[in-house]
Amino acid sequence: MADEPVRILEIPEDKLTAEQKKVFDDLVAGRGRLLTPYKIWIHSPRLAAAMETIGTFLNKKGSLTEREVELTIVIIASHWQGAYVQAAHVKRCLELGYPRAAMDSIKAGGTPDLPDPREKAVYDLCRIAMAPGGGPDEIYDRAATLLGRDGLAEVLALLGYYSAVAMAMKLHRVPVPA
Repeated sequence: MADEPVRILEIPEDKLTAEQKKVFDDLVAGRGRLLTPYKIWIHSPRLAAAMETIGTFLNKKGSLTEREVELTIVIIASHWQGAYVQAAHVKRCLELGYPRAAMDSIKAGGTPDLPDPREKAVYDLCRIAMAPGGGPDEIYDRAATLLGRDGLAEVLALLGYYSAVAMAMKLHRVPVPA
């Protein structure tokens, strides 16, 4: 894959439609630059704007801690084998104090040692959400109790949002930064 071409069709700034330009300007104003997934989504400017709204909420304004958000992202990136997203968010998890062994376990499909009950609930909820069926009541009920119904909803939305990010990066062959 390393020698296969990246599939992102970047639009030069002077070739953006008026709607794309507005979204582009809003994204750059909010993030300082156009993040790579938005180079894919800008082709559908209303989608790019909607993804930014939900992404900003989930990453900055929800009820979950940054550690819980990042853990969820690593779990779903590992599920999709989205190397770009996985690398970026494993790095952030390590900065936030997760042990390397926990990240390696998730990448290998194992069960990490997560002593924090909320983080364990996030992990278990992700696992049952990614599997067929509704999962055991005990895991669901524990997640709802520990995370609250808002936290439970946010974990599920993170799984969906970062599934889209991981798949977009993977299918567009975006190389993992050094």
